[in-house]
Amino acid sequence: MQSTTEIKIIHQPTQEKLNQLGVSKWPIWTKEVSEFPWTYDESETCYLLEGDVIVTPVNGQPVQVKKGDLVTFPAGMSCTWNIKSDVRKHYKFG
Repeated sequence: MQSTTEIKIIHQPTQEKLNQLGVSKWPIWTKEVSEFPWTYDESETCYLLEGDVIVTPVNGQPVQVKKGDLVTFPAGMSCTWNIKSDVRKHYKFG
């Protein structure tokens, strides 16, 4: 069985797009500079308010995620988060 490793990124989405998704009502998660493994049990969509991260899926290519990016991580993906500058993001599972 092949797990999905496709990370979808929209760079600098419009305010209209963010409003449609209701991003401002999503909870906020913060994390300092660090590196850690993570597995997504369900898909997660997040919008970075601050930060710079390299996300490397297992058996996949590293992806850079930065302030202003709207990112969707697929369910079932295992990866390593390497936070280069402190992260503050809105997030939503499912």
